[in-house]
Amino acid sequence: MLAAIKRKITTLHSDFEYYVARWKHSRNLPALEGRDRNILNALKKDGVCITTLAELGLNSSSELLKAAYHQLSQMENPNNDHLDERLPQIYTVTGLPEFYAWGIEKRLLNIIENYIGLPVAFHGVHLRKDFKSKHQFGTLLWHSDAEDRRIIKIFIYLNDVEEKTGPFEYIPRSLTSLFSWNYIQLYYKLWKSSYMGIDDEQVKSVIPKSAWKSCPGPAGTVIIVDTKNALHHGTVRTEDRSTLFFCYTANPPERPDLCTQYWDDTYPRVELPSASDEVKVPI
Repeated sequence: MLAAIKRKITTLHSDFEYYVARWKHSRNLPALEGRDRNILNALKKDGVCITTLAELGLNSSSELLKAAYHQLSQMENPNNDHLDERLPQIYTVTGLPEFYAWGIEKRLLNIIENYIGLPVAFHGVHLRKDFKSKHQFGTLLWHSDAEDRRIIKIFIYLNDVEEKTGPFEYIPRSLTSLFSWNYIQLYYKLWKSSYMGIDDEQVKSVIPKSAWKSCPGPAGTVIIVDTKNALHHGTVRTEDRSTLFFCYTANPPERPDLCTQYWDDTYPRVELPSASDEVKVPI
């Protein structure tokens, strides 16, 4: 009991310091141009903004795509067709200059800093292939990420994504405001699952499916999302899907131990310069 009380006091103290730090840093937030402020406003409202690489207009997008398609072509066949639950194939590509350069584009970092409210840490990039699935498991279950109090992850579709390809899906934050009845019910269910995730039926009992937001889109679609505060999942698919995942938190994050996967040996790590200039980008 005493240990639990000490942990609670430590957590409350840490939270207080966090909010004070955000208040102090608010006067130092970088200025945003109009199109970037629209992205920020969408994140503040629902925790998600959907755009495209073309609409973002970042200078390094062309080189990013060339490198992504080259590395995708180099991924080995996992030979997992016989498995009932096929885990995603993930390569860490943070060490490749084309991916890192896009991840630290100044306009992008400015948007994220304004949302997080503190100096930002860019942790890295995963190139990810998700396979056909017959039922929900892993990240196909509804979940909330835990690296920090606010997390920005950017997903970029590398192939056209529609219902059969398993689009990203989320519940708008406006439907799960802090300490609302919806919030309490959903996060109680998550707690009971040991934060491993909950299935569609459990979510339907709280939020009707008509209120869920599915995010299909062509190759080059960009989804910017606070994966801590917007309940989300990937959907069951009958065709494979390829994406890039970029991860950002405050610097330092609340849980730095959960951020190392973007640069350590958790997944196969690609570090050598890519031959991306020779690749024809299909979008």
